[in-house]
Amino acid sequence: MSRTEAEKRKLIVAQSATTSEEVHHQVAAADRVSSQEVSKRLAVRGLSLPEPWRIPISPDVKIPAQLVRVVGSRVFISGHVPISKDGQLTGPYGKIGDTVGLPSAQDAAVRTVLSMVASVERTVGDLDRVKAWCRLHCMANAVPGFFDFPAVFNPASQLLLDMFGEDIGYHARVAVGVAGLPWDVPVEIAAELELHPE
Repeated sequence: MSRTEAEKRKLIVAQSATTSEEVHHQVAAADRVSSQEVSKRLAVRGLSLPEPWRIPISPDVKIPAQLVRVVGSRVFISGHVPISKDGQLTGPYGKIGDTVGLPSAQDAAVRTVLSMVASVERTVGDLDRVKAWCRLHCMANAVPGFFDFPAVFNPASQLLLDMFGEDIGYHARVAVGVAGLPWDVPVEIAAELELHPE
């Protein structure tokens, strides 16, 4: 083999290795969804992330807990409730099956998920750090005799899939009814997720 042919082969091998690295990088990149991409996907649906929620408390009341707690690669999200675009607590208020109909409850659950995502982004930075949404714990403030809890939270679960894709967004879920919730909101959702290393 001539020197020229040997150099050509080395070049081909080097190019092949580079291509493999690029393909691997592209696949890895597909496993992450950035904050910018989440915003684009929401905009298509006429939605956007709100300002992160800050729990409304009086000067003489302190809640000894965090809205988002990061432990290693795990993220534990305290119960969130529906908020407005400016991060303030908002209605509807009351019980599902009484003053709150199913469509309004579903909308409240969707806004609650948006609130959680905004809190996660404030805490960890870009949403491309989210590796997987692991679990949602969903609570519905409903009248006795109302049992369609999965229907209340299905649109919220679907929104996570729409934002993050199936690999990241699919999650385990609990959907239960409760006798009451703070501020008489119709829904509250807590969650757990896993992060990619920094």
